[in-house]
Amino acid sequence: MDIYDLFFYLSLFAGFMMAFNLGANDVANSMASAVGAKAISIRQAVLIAGTLNFVGAVFLGSHVTATVSKGIINPAAIADPKIMMIGMFSALLAAGLWVLISTLTALPVSSTHSIVGSILGFGLVAGGPDVVNWLKMVGIVMSWIISPFFAAIIAFLIFTHIRKTILFKKDFIHQAQKWAPIWMGLTVLLIALSFLYKTPVGKGLHLSFLGSLCLAFAIAGVVWFSGRLAVNKLVGNTEQGAEAVEETFRKLQVGTSCYVALSQGANDVANAIGPVAAIYLITKEHVLLAKADIPIGLLVMGGLGIAIGISLLGHKVMATVGEKITVLTNTRGFAVDFGAATTVLAASNMGLPVSSTHAAVGAVVGVGLARGFSAVNFKILGKIVLYWVLTVPIAAFTSITIFSLLKWAFI
Repeated sequence: MDIYDLFFYLSLFAGFMMAFNLGANDVANSMASAVGAKAISIRQAVLIAGTLNFVGAVFLGSHVTATVSKGIINPAAIADPKIMMIGMFSALLAAGLWVLISTLTALPVSSTHSIVGSILGFGLVAGGPDVVNWLKMVGIVMSWIISPFFAAIIAFLIFTHIRKTILFKKDFIHQAQKWAPIWMGLTVLLIALSFLYKTPVGKGLHLSFLGSLCLAFAIAGVVWFSGRLAVNKLVGNTEQGAEAVEETFRKLQVGTSCYVALSQGANDVANAIGPVAAIYLITKEHVLLAKADIPIGLLVMGGLGIAIGISLLGHKVMATVGEKITVLTNTRGFAVDFGAATTVLAASNMGLPVSSTHAAVGAVVGVGLARGFSAVNFKILGKIVLYWVLTVPIAAFTSITIFSLLKWAFI
C-alpha cells in the first residue's frame, strides 16, 4: 500500500466522521424549531431527517460537484499532489473534530465554516498567504453578521404579522381561515424556488429566471386555491379555540421540516464528501482539479453518516436551538422556518456565503424578541456566538497542526 492508498482509506474514515457531524449538528439545528414547537417529536425528527437526508444525498445529490477548496485557496498554487492530498485530509479531520466537540457541548456551529477554516489553515502553511483568497474570507466574516441579522428581522416581522392579523383578533378563527391559505401559498412558493435554485435536480431543469419564477408562482397558486377550498379542515376543530390556529401552523411546519431535510441531504453532503472525492482523484490520477464529481458510493456513505449522526447525537443541538434560546409555539416555529429559509435562499442567490445554522439561530432570536428582551436567553446566545467566532481560527489551527505532523512523517 503506497501513500496515496493509505490516505484514501484514511479520508473515508474522516469523510464519514464529517458526515456524522453534519447530521448531528447542521441537520439537527434545522429541525430544532419544529421539535421545540412540538410540531414533531425528537423521534419523528430523527426518522424524517435520517430518511430524507439519505434520500436527498443519494438520489438528488447524484450530480453534485463539490467545489474542493471552497474558493478559499488556489489549488493550482500548490503543485505537489501529495501536499494537497495530506492538506485536504488534515482539513477534513480538523473540521470534523471541531464540529464533534461543538455537538458534544450541544452548541450549533457551521460545518461549512469549519471546512473553510481548516482549508485556510493548511493553505497558509503549504503555499503561504498569497494562495489565500482574502476577499472571500472577508465575505465569510461578514456572513456571521448578515445571515442571523436578516433571518431575525424576517422572523420578527412574520410573527408580528401573525399575531396582529390572527392571534390578537377577536375572530381569530375566521382570520386563520383567511390567512392560512395565503401562508401556505407563500411557503410553497419559497420551497419551489429553493428546489429550483438550490438542488441539483432543480438546476438540471435549466429553466430561465422568468421560467422558474412562473413555475413557482403557478404551483403556489394551486396550493393557495386548494387551501381556500379546504380551509375548514386546515384550521382544525373550532372548539379548540386558539389551539386550532396553532394546529394549522403545526401542519405547515411538518411540511417545511420535510423539505429542509431533503434539500440538506442533496446539498450539504458535498461538504463532507467533497474533500474525499478530491483525495480519490489525487489517488487515481495524481492530479487535483478545482472541482470534483462525487461517485455514488461516496454519496451513500455520506447519506448514512448524516442519518446515523442525527440519530445518535442530534437531540443535543435540537434541545439548545429549539428549547433553550426562547419558548417556541407552532406559529413562532413557522416564523422561524420561514425567516431562516428566506434568508438562505435570498443570500445564496446574491452570492453571499451564508450559513443555515446562523440563519436558524437568528430567526429563533427574532421570534423571541417579538415578545421582548426577557423572552430570549442571552446567556445561551452568547455561548453560541462565541463558538461561531472561534470556528474558523480553531479549525485553522487544528488543521495546521495535523498537516505539519503528517507532512513531517510522510514527506
